Amino acid sequence: MQFSETILKRKSTRAFLNKSVEPEKIQQILDLARHAPSGVNTQPWQVAVVSGAAKKQLDQKLEQAFRSGSKSNMDYQYYPTRWKEPFKSRRKACGLKMYATLDISREDKQRQRDQWAANYRAFDAPVVLFFFLDESAEKGSFLDYGMFLQSVMLAAVAQGLATCPQAALAEYPQIVKTELDQDENSFLICGMALGYEDCDALINSYRTDREEYSSFTRFFD
Repeated sequence: MQFSETILKRKSTRAFLNKSVEPEKIQQILDLARHAPSGVNTQPWQVAVVSGAAKKQLDQKLEQAFRSGSKSNMDYQYYPTRWKEPFKSRRKACGLKMYATLDISREDKQRQRDQWAANYRAFDAPVVLFFFLDESAEKGSFLDYGMFLQSVMLAAVAQGLATCPQAALAEYPQIVKTELDQDENSFLICGMALGYEDCDALINSYRTDREEYSSFTRFFD
């Protein structure tokens, strides 16, 4: 597979086959991703690979927290507190396009809620990865983490696997840390669904738009 094809094939997958992921594939993905760059080689990533009964139990607790109305309490501020253009419009278009793909109307709040609840089960993927960062880290380590996460996702594509990086899986960090015996003072960066894509699932036909590079790039000679 050409590198450009690998990049273009990566997408946020939201429906997976009921098929186990071979442990050696996960190991190979992480073995490649560890070569991602980081400032002064700090390599700040810490990863928990969760599947089987452990995942099922964690899924249930996270979804229950969401459905009960528990307020999310991420370890850091992911989204802006005040949305402005063009980001506000892009955010709105992202959600509307997904619901339109699934034929979920704006008035059908229950179906919207059920679809969002699937986030907390990692869309029923057989594996979910959780990514942690030491509490001493500063903003530079978040940049490093982005490069690591992209490396994980591209390596997964090369293994014939699909992913979905999810901020939603970091909304209840205390639950995740308790279940995984993780240092409570660490940052939970995000989760990532991992598995084999269900190519027949309608939700996986959903694609977000991307701006042309010329809209965000300036050249200086």
